[in-house]
Amino acid sequence: MAKSPTLHPLDLAAAVALQADPIDSYWRSLSYFNTYRLLVAALLFLGAVMFDGVVSFGSRNSALFLSASITYLIVGVASLIACRARQPRLDFQLSVQISADVAIIVTMMFASGGITSGLGLLLLASLAAAGLISRGRLALFHAALASLAVLFEHTYEVWFLEGRSSLYIQAGLLSVGYFATAWLAYNLAKYAVASEELAEQRGVDLANMAQVNQLVIQDMHDGVLVVDEHGVIRQFNVQAERLLGSVANLRGARMLGEYSPVLAECLQRWREKPESKPQPMRAILSQAPISARFIPVGKSRYQGAVIFMEDLSRVQRQAQQLKLAALGRLTANIAHEIRNPLSAINHATELLQEEPGASPTQARLLCIIHDNVQRLERMVQEVLKLNWRDRAHRENFLVGDYLRTFVEQFCQIEKIADTIFKLELETGLVVNFDRSHLNQVMWNLCRNALRYCRRHDASIRLITHDAPRDAVKLHVIDDGPGIDQALRHQLFEPFFTTAASGTGLGLSIAREVCEANGATLDYVPSDIGAHFMISCEGA
Repeated sequence: MAKSPTLHPLDLAAAVALQADPIDSYWRSLSYFNTYRLLVAALLFLGAVMFDGVVSFGSRNSALFLSASITYLIVGVASLIACRARQPRLDFQLSVQISADVAIIVTMMFASGGITSGLGLLLLASLAAAGLISRGRLALFHAALASLAVLFEHTYEVWFLEGRSSLYIQAGLLSVGYFATAWLAYNLAKYAVASEELAEQRGVDLANMAQVNQLVIQDMHDGVLVVDEHGVIRQFNVQAERLLGSVANLRGARMLGEYSPVLAECLQRWREKPESKPQPMRAILSQAPISARFIPVGKSRYQGAVIFMEDLSRVQRQAQQLKLAALGRLTANIAHEIRNPLSAINHATELLQEEPGASPTQARLLCIIHDNVQRLERMVQEVLKLNWRDRAHRENFLVGDYLRTFVEQFCQIEKIADTIFKLELETGLVVNFDRSHLNQVMWNLCRNALRYCRRHDASIRLITHDAPRDAVKLHVIDDGPGIDQALRHQLFEPFFTTAASGTGLGLSIAREVCEANGATLDYVPSDIGAHFMISCEGA
């Protein structure tokens, strides 16, 4: 495939550059810290004014405490204004504010009786915030400043105010707390810086990956088309050409509307109403159903789009295989955990039914138990048959002779007249199939047909004819009400049934058995009745 022009869906390097400047986050953190400081100052001021004599604030010198709290309020307002103006620089503001906190809070502590007032604990929050905002810079310096101030205040009390020297231990422990807080903030800041550097590196990696993505889409299983805002195809992969045809055949500008009008209509509808469901599409070559997804390029849906086209037939096959594989793993447990108890229940029910003198109510209840046990037994048998599908012993035989024998046996067992069946068989057709497997499939199809047909003469038709590539077609058609169109896509799903007594496994197992014999089982839409077709290999 010729190299097509590259459309960069998103310049990730530019997106990383447009992220918020890390300096903005520093100033924002400092603003939050100043708000906290202003709130603390206001609370201390209110405590000094409204609760004078009630709390220990200013117990030694209330005038000094009130002056310090007013000063703290003024400093808090000034700090908040300077932070909003971002002048002077952040480190200088932070150091001045922490120094002011140390001086003012230690003064309040002195005015409230010293170390026992507990006001020194307020510096722990200031030191932690300073360490985080400065990313660890000067954290230990601020802790040392606070420790010296506390020790100096207590020394002044001991020398000049007859303070207790035994409280040096409490002052020392508080100083240790300052250093521990600063050390913790330093380590947290170090991890934050490392995370920022990692984020920047990841941004570079993402920018590089954007280029790699251009190569990756060429090997994707889904079809990929990249179109710009004008609907011009800028990039595509091989799978897209397999689904919709060659892009190289387009003349002039590679317009999406010319390449696939249905896909262009879906794109326009998605741009106008992104919540609307895309119009069903089919592949040009294989006629397989396609699901289209649209991813916008940039912020607006009109700037361009990446279109992913998924072959739904492949997805449906994979989902069906997964479902049946899961059922197969359950069969062993089902056989041991359900079959044996069912046999015991069935045997006990039969014994109770043989008891003389049972009332009509008891007889009816026992009949209900027996019928449901039989239904569960059939379900277990059908599930166990999932494991038998790989044990096909295929042989060549005349399908006409087989069907005549099958109809005779079916009518005898079901106790119906053979005139219900009408055979339209080509002579000499030989199929390659496991006879017991075909018998299982035909019993399932004919029982369903008998359940829903009118039971008139020729209500069920069995038709055989040859097909290209040495294939043989076998049709089972009834004259019943048919299958609702909304339910047809669920016909072959395990456990899907419309009958109250059905297990929902018959058609699913029948299709699996056919595939194990190299055949297919499909539903053919019909105006009257249900129509199933088996396409098997001839011989």
